[in-house]
Amino acid sequence: MPDKKFLKTIQDFTARRAVSASAVRGSRKGTVDACRQFLRNLDLSHFGTVDKAAFDAALNRTTNRLATRLGSARRKGGVARKILNIFLRDCFYTCWLRDAYVLSNAEHLMEMPLDSSTAENLTDNHKGLPRWRGVRHVDAALNREYQEAALTVADQNDMARVHLDAKWWSRLD
Repeated sequence: MPDKKFLKTIQDFTARRAVSASAVRGSRKGTVDACRQFLRNLDLSHFGTVDKAAFDAALNRTTNRLATRLGSARRKGGVARKILNIFLRDCFYTCWLRDAYVLSNAEHLMEMPLDSSTAENLTDNHKGLPRWRGVRHVDAALNREYQEAALTVADQNDMARVHLDAKWWSRLD
């Protein structure tokens, strides 16, 4: 097991890679730095669970905390959730963090990061979703609706929904 200092270094690195200017496009100046700082200090142990209720509670609580840090929680909830989902996915893809915080327990609970690209792919693969108006317009209800559609599409592809983004980015069928 790596020491805490090494894990902190890997978490810092993962936060830096997960939060790019393009990921928060359209947000005010300072959003990238605020998100990275928040994620560098996030306690990942809350996410290494098989308990859906516990995972969802941690995800919602953390989304609200990050959204508040970014300004108005009501207006920034979609951006905060997207960034948090990208970060958790990248932590899962990093063997040191996945193993240290047992994130493999939550693979089936992790959400797909929502943006215009994933929304377009979802609507192509799952009919009946509301029109995508941008990540800044995503609230808890819309996120839930898109995530449920992602579960259906992921099941059809025999994978967890957190991996759909990687599938679509790589253009694999």
